[in-house]
Amino acid sequence: MIVSKKKPIEDLSQLLKRYNSFFLIGCSECASLCSTGNEEAILNLKGWLEKEGKKVTGWFIAKTGCQILGTKREVSKYKDLIDESECILTLSCGSGTQTIVELFEDKPVIPTNDTLFIGNMRRFKEFEEKCRACGECFLAITGVCVVTLCPKSMLNGPCGGYKNGKCEVNPQRKCVWITAFSILESRGVVDSFYESLLGPKDWSKASSPRNYKAMEKGS
Repeated sequence: MIVSKKKPIEDLSQLLKRYNSFFLIGCSECASLCSTGNEEAILNLKGWLEKEGKKVTGWFIAKTGCQILGTKREVSKYKDLIDESECILTLSCGSGTQTIVELFEDKPVIPTNDTLFIGNMRRFKEFEEKCRACGECFLAITGVCVVTLCPKSMLNGPCGGYKNGKCEVNPQRKCVWITAFSILESRGVVDSFYESLLGPKDWSKASSPRNYKAMEKGS
């Protein structure tokens, strides 16, 4: 999932100061899990805006904010309310925000969230970065994403700076390669790992912007 957090209120105030009326758009997927795009977040923002003397013409929560055609159909029902507003506020990730920018190129669109990372939820509302979307996945080999979880993205073992099993960059964290080697050992493939070390990371596969078309069913 894509993890996001609310922008500091001071930053948001600066972004919104030139506008007086807003339409709010949330997202029922990742942003709702992060409490940054659900109904509570929208109503809290609505209350703050109205307290600041601003007008909220309406709001709705997109089923999947990054789904362009689906959101286009959903938001069409609110066209009149959006037309009444000077600005659209998106309570979603950067991808969901850009969906709205594409659908309303003639109207200012301001995200109320900062997009952080692709992550997993360890406990309810507690998120950890797990994937960098690097375009070349090594999880079949290492079990954990060393590209993401190692600050130096070491591909074939720990760096020379780790000490007592702890990361040199962040001594509070266990070196991810300790975890990776434990997985390799449990699979009984440590020897084969040493025999076929990973080559240099091909970062061209992560060059932006990227696009991809999924195969049709049966292909």
